[in-house]
Amino acid sequence: MRNPRQEAAARLAWRREVRVLEPSPPAVSDGPWFADDPVDGGEVVPVDRPGAKSWASLCVELGDTALLPFCLERWLGPWRRLEPLPSAYGTTRAELHAVAEHVLAPIRHRACGRIGLRWTLGGFGTPFLPGGRQVRVERGELVDNDRRAALGSLGEAARFVGVAAGAPTEVFTPTTRLEADRPLAVDPVAAQAVGDWFGFCTSVLEQIRADAQPGDRPDRVQLWPEHFDLAVAVGDEPSGRRANLGGSAGDAEHPSPYLYVGPWTSRRGPFWNEPFGASLTYAELLAAPDQRAAALQFFRTGLALLDVATGG
Repeated sequence: MRNPRQEAAARLAWRREVRVLEPSPPAVSDGPWFADDPVDGGEVVPVDRPGAKSWASLCVELGDTALLPFCLERWLGPWRRLEPLPSAYGTTRAELHAVAEHVLAPIRHRACGRIGLRWTLGGFGTPFLPGGRQVRVERGELVDNDRRAALGSLGEAARFVGVAAGAPTEVFTPTTRLEADRPLAVDPVAAQAVGDWFGFCTSVLEQIRADAQPGDRPDRVQLWPEHFDLAVAVGDEPSGRRANLGGSAGDAEHPSPYLYVGPWTSRRGPFWNEPFGASLTYAELLAAPDQRAAALQFFRTGLALLDVATGG
């Protein structure tokens, strides 16, 4: 069983209290989230936060050539660039969306009544569940603690992890079809691209959480299986400032990944280029000299415009 926080602490010879973006044990049995907060506390953290040192600055300070690739792979900082999508991305993204809805969501729902997933190394998965179990997808392979299996079909995947295939429809209506016996077409390179997108989005959204002001009440960054996107809600709802900020892996209207700001109260104006709010495309991110800075600027602009619209 992987323990990402311990892996990172070991890289620093256990000299620092560290935080990472991936879920780490022990399992959390308290609501409402039933999951660890990846950036709560810590001396070395994957965000810029007063009173703590970022992994990015630590890499520069130590000059440790082995630490840099460790941090790059885990989106701890400094951050590597997103690359052009492989040709199999669209098909693989749709297949992994089905796995999230019909295999992983039922596991977490059965364990604690929740469906939210998280980014994990090379893909996505559950937080740690009661008993210390974690189920995830890594580069297109299904991982249940120390057991691994190829993603043959939804039915095979569900049997491997011990659940009945099918989304918990009492919680959400799935957007992918349950075709239990159809072989899944998952390309490992494209699956890695999905994981990289979610790792990038997690690093950006956790920074937005770290920046939140009193009254913003950010919730947790979670991967929602029904939309196959990472999102966090930020802002004051009574004043009309609350919005969902997130990163979608793609959908019917957007074949490629995109970032979005979705105000809970509708907005109009040049920034708001979508029926649901605003988006920043994958192509725009690829063209940006500093992709992470462009993503943060997009989210911060959206939040600032919410303040302007409400007189905040």
